[in-house]
Amino acid sequence: MNNQLTAMKDKRGLVRDYVYETLKKNIMELRLEPGRFISEKELVEMLSVSRTPIREALVRLTQEELIETTPHKGSIISLIDLEHAEESRFLRATLESAIVREACAKLSREQILNLQNLIALQELCESEGNYERLFELDEQFHQTIIVGCGRTRTWGLIQQVTTHYNRIRFLRLASNHDWRVILAQHRGIVQAIQENDPAAAEQVLRDHLDRVIIEKEELRQKYPRYFK
Repeated sequence: MNNQLTAMKDKRGLVRDYVYETLKKNIMELRLEPGRFISEKELVEMLSVSRTPIREALVRLTQEELIETTPHKGSIISLIDLEHAEESRFLRATLESAIVREACAKLSREQILNLQNLIALQELCESEGNYERLFELDEQFHQTIIVGCGRTRTWGLIQQVTTHYNRIRFLRLASNHDWRVILAQHRGIVQAIQENDPAAAEQVLRDHLDRVIIEKEELRQKYPRYFK
């Protein structure tokens, strides 16, 4: 009996996590567009699950400010909040600037090689115009540096607070396939780490993360209904 109960709990947990992760991915990658109304019934049909994991996922996504729920009306995918995104960018830039300086002394040759391999994969995405995979590899690039410096909890914190900022980043990749500057900045970060030049590493990283400041107004004009 105990084994059966454990198995049932594990199954419920897997379903709950699947629903949450699927919905979040679709929101982050703008398949569920900002401002779109979604109902529990629609999500049940979309994901072929019961209402309970849907409700649990909506609660989590509301806490992360990706969903706005109105009693008796339903849920709306939250509009991209530029103030939220700017605060997230500031936090990320502050944390990553300190960490990339550490990386110059801490990252091993193997870790640096891994970063170079990630850039090679990003270049392949550029040639294929695959912005979804490029976004994933961009995240993996930054994660490799941060976690490689022993800052796993810092990476977790960044993931929690950068949802609106990341939606802008994804929108930029999807709407403008000229990714040469992004890739050049990644190469510059790795070169500075290799050369043990923390000042250069920090400067390239800040330029890289600050691109959102330059491009956010252009994106808001192009996609006005996506933004608050």
